[in-house]
Amino acid sequence: MNDQHVTVPAGAEDIASPKRTNDLLKRHGFKLKKSLGQNFLIDTNVLNKIVGAAELDKTKGALEIGPGIGALTQQLAKAAGRVTAVEIDQRLLPLLKETLAPYPHASVIHGDVLQVSLNDLFKEHFSECSGVSVVANLPYYVTTPIIMKLLEEKLPLENIVVMIQKEVAERMAAGPGGKEYGSLSIAVQYYCEPEIVAIVPHTVFIPQPNVDSAVIKLKVRQQPPVDVEDEDFFFDVIQASFTQRRKTIYNNLSAKYFTKENKGELEGLLREAGIEPSRRGETLSMQEYAELSKRLKAYLKKPGQ
Repeated sequence: MNDQHVTVPAGAEDIASPKRTNDLLKRHGFKLKKSLGQNFLIDTNVLNKIVGAAELDKTKGALEIGPGIGALTQQLAKAAGRVTAVEIDQRLLPLLKETLAPYPHASVIHGDVLQVSLNDLFKEHFSECSGVSVVANLPYYVTTPIIMKLLEEKLPLENIVVMIQKEVAERMAAGPGGKEYGSLSIAVQYYCEPEIVAIVPHTVFIPQPNVDSAVIKLKVRQQPPVDVEDEDFFFDVIQASFTQRRKTIYNNLSAKYFTKENKGELEGLLREAGIEPSRRGETLSMQEYAELSKRLKAYLKKPGQ
């Protein structure tokens, strides 16, 4: 990376304060859109925790999703050698142009991250970086689709550090046996090692959301923790197992994969995998789901099934 791109400008005022945020919004005549989940962070301490968790340096890049007025982008630009932000709201582009003017190594792409080719973006913006992390304050309403896109596209990521709804962060980090544990927990933990970095009160945003948030760090794994032959089927079995949480694994899977005539076979398959048919989906570990999906697929591939 070229050092001339990463010089931190003197006197660049922090955006993350109530006064600066309100001044910017007022001066640009910006009206918040509830439909886009626009809540702007006004606490630099929280921003520092987010950026610190991403383990950035001047050789690394950061992809930000939904930069808003640039409060987090500014802090990322101080830490990383390259910052690219994707913003869906065209009305924010003039604000970002102003707030990011002191940081020539930070750029903004107008678009919907769910529609953007992230592999192309990485080739164009981060080819010179020694590593890349996603760092973002994500809108609550698209948290899960965005994170699953980042993971399923197998991007060359080191970390995903995002501020999301506290309840969703707890679900991502949950282990088997509790009410928070579900298909999202397993999907995230298949690709990453999750760690909740901080709980963030709703009072540090403009406007204030109704619930608290959490900063979660997802350290992207080099290899999944379990051996899975068919990832699509593995996740299909997991989804089916949580279709109705109060039902047993036997009832949920028989409804999805078996007929009345052959559902008795499922009991034997479950026992062969070391799983009592009376257990519920939230009690199974990822390893048990891997074993179960392998046996179930082999059974379903037999002629006549």
